[in-house]
Amino acid sequence: MGERELFQIGSGGAEEINIKAILLKYLRYWYLFMIGIIVCLIFAFIHLRYYTTPQYYINSTLLIKDEQGGSGLSSEGLGGLDMFRSSKSIGNEIVILKSRSLMQRVLSELSFNASYYVEGRVRDVEVYAHDLNITLIVSKLDPLAFGKSIKIHIKDHNNFELIEKDKNGNEVFSTYKFGQEINKPYASFTVIASADMQNAKDITVKFQDIRKLAEKYSRKLMIEPINKGASVLNIGLSEAVPQRGINIINKLIEVYNKEAIEDKKQVATSTIGFLDDRIQYLSMELSEVEKSVEEYKQQNDLTDVSSNAQMYLQRANEYNKQLADYEIQLDILNSLEDYVKKEELELVPSSLNISDPTLNSLLAKFNELQLERQRMLRTTQPSSSLILNMDDQLTNLRVNITENLKNIKNGLLITKNNLQSSSARFESRIQRVPSIERALLEINRQQSIKQEIYLYLLQKREEAGLSLASTTANSRIIDPATAGDYPISPKKSSIYLVSLMLGLFLPFAFVYVKEMLNDRVQTQKDVEKATTTPILGEIYHNTFSDHLIVTENKRTPITELFRLIRANLHFATLGKQNKVILVTSSMSGEGKTFFSINLGASLALSGKRVVVISFDLRKPKLMYSLKLPDKLGVTNYLVSDNFSIASLAQAVKAVPGLFAIGTGPLPPNPAELMMGTKVKQLMDELRKQFDYVIVDSSPIGQVADTFNLAPYIDSTLYIVRYNFSYKNQMAIVQDIYQNKKLKHPMIVLNDAKKKNKIGYGYGYGYGYEYSNGQEKEKSLSHK
Repeated sequence: MGERELFQIGSGGAEEINIKAILLKYLRYWYLFMIGIIVCLIFAFIHLRYYTTPQYYINSTLLIKDEQGGSGLSSEGLGGLDMFRSSKSIGNEIVILKSRSLMQRVLSELSFNASYYVEGRVRDVEVYAHDLNITLIVSKLDPLAFGKSIKIHIKDHNNFELIEKDKNGNEVFSTYKFGQEINKPYASFTVIASADMQNAKDITVKFQDIRKLAEKYSRKLMIEPINKGASVLNIGLSEAVPQRGINIINKLIEVYNKEAIEDKKQVATSTIGFLDDRIQYLSMELSEVEKSVEEYKQQNDLTDVSSNAQMYLQRANEYNKQLADYEIQLDILNSLEDYVKKEELELVPSSLNISDPTLNSLLAKFNELQLERQRMLRTTQPSSSLILNMDDQLTNLRVNITENLKNIKNGLLITKNNLQSSSARFESRIQRVPSIERALLEINRQQSIKQEIYLYLLQKREEAGLSLASTTANSRIIDPATAGDYPISPKKSSIYLVSLMLGLFLPFAFVYVKEMLNDRVQTQKDVEKATTTPILGEIYHNTFSDHLIVTENKRTPITELFRLIRANLHFATLGKQNKVILVTSSMSGEGKTFFSINLGASLALSGKRVVVISFDLRKPKLMYSLKLPDKLGVTNYLVSDNFSIASLAQAVKAVPGLFAIGTGPLPPNPAELMMGTKVKQLMDELRKQFDYVIVDSSPIGQVADTFNLAPYIDSTLYIVRYNFSYKNQMAIVQDIYQNKKLKHPMIVLNDAKKKNKIGYGYGYGYGYEYSNGQEKEKSLSHK
């Protein structure tokens, strides 16, 4: 067992002591934790009560219809006219619903160009326009008004006062009547009063920029499918005013459906216009052909043809019917080609009975891009890069459509030529038929072709009209917008929990930083980390007013600790001479004199003859603490041969066998005086006359006087005072221990509080000062 372990204080293991020390270190500041929790909870309450606005969650569910497989008038039932139907992409519809342009239209229709606030106890509270007793109708709003606030003070049922600020920030008051139009440089508006005007509060109006407000709500809007395979969307919005959020979502769905219907009607109207033009043109051509037949028959007095001619003509007519079908398709292709080549083209009509999938896909894509371009032109300049990009795409699509029409027409012409060749074979067989009848048949054939085209276009015109009349919305509301009963934010439980944690953390951090920045010795562990010097024991904090606390009849804990140190001292020096014991420290105020007196008293109570001598020739305290005169002392002995030990030693009446030798007059050269030969003579005389000599010396960390006594001492007790001695001063005692500058050094821990006997505690502040040459005691503790 090593020397250090021999005098280790405490009975438990090192880990147990550390845990207790840490707990006690923080529990000592329990009041800080209590204050921190209370203050943080109060701040949380104030924050929730006055500085946060509850947010409510409003949501609605919306079914997006897929028109390709939807119900209603099918494309087959309308003869293949499916130009108004398209497959819906859920992702695209979400983008449309969250678009700023759509939200801007919603807010404009809801007249959200102004926000309203009423005065609260701490701050103004925003209210919804529907909850006010006035209505503000804005007819014109200049960008200068954005962010500007005005206040409306209701005077009576007919008048109100408008309060606004000028350029210098001064309030300007003006009185108006309800219903009167107010024209300002920044806005024109009218204030209308409701029936109930009693107890009306002042209302602050803040004008809003609809574009910025639309961008804000677009970001706040939460839209997502109910599940992966469904076409049902959940539309959610967090809003401070629930009714306002409900109105925004409902109006958003309404405007979304309205725009979809408008887009469909635009396509249908464009197609109907195209069909009307074609029908009118064909009607004129058909009338001319019919008139030609009539005139031809009148001129040539035609009758029935022969049976053979009828048979040949029947076969030729079969080919003619096929030729008529191709003529119809070619005519439609020519019409579409002429329509596509127009310079100002908006929407391309359907390809009607042309069953080419590539052509139909190109036309549908062209119309879709054209509609998107028209929608973006509502909020975007034509010179925008997005519009120019769309124009390029439309130009490319027009080229592709034209090329596709040419390819289809070339194929039809080839087929038509083949049919004409087959028809020519039969026509050659009816050469015998009179040329007049053959000419009549040709006229009838032209009449038949135009009549079929005319009837076909009439049918398509009716189908387009039915589609336009039956245009429905793209979606259906499953659940209308509703607001939750409780706000989703702020979450009071979370805020209170965070406040509670903060109330615990701040005191903890304060204590931790305080201890980390504290460069004073706090615990025995601080000493053990800094030095390997053995620890002899510790002394509790002195609660008595006297410096001499170890007497024969006292059994206090602190007196018992001095007795324990006395026993440890005997055990540590067993087999060695230990008559002269030096008591020193790093600096003044660590309790050297207090310890020297009571250690001497403890040794004297064991029946020994003990003397405590003051070798602090700069700031002596020994005789003052014992309330004894300090006229003669060490200085007198060292400078004169006329004094003996008996003349200097004064008996301490409270403890038999205990004597004290003071400093005497303060010398001008204490360091040189202690280097003289008289010091050895004095120490030799003291060894002869006393069993123990306790030397109360000057602090080593401040002056070097004490090292002059090193040859005459047997052991050294180094005093370290809790919460007073500096940690870096432990390097001094470590240097003494390692380099053996003083004999057998041991540490005594002073000023430990009883309630912290495990973690050792923190001492009182301590110090002394001189005034006019006389010492004034600030505290009697451990001096």
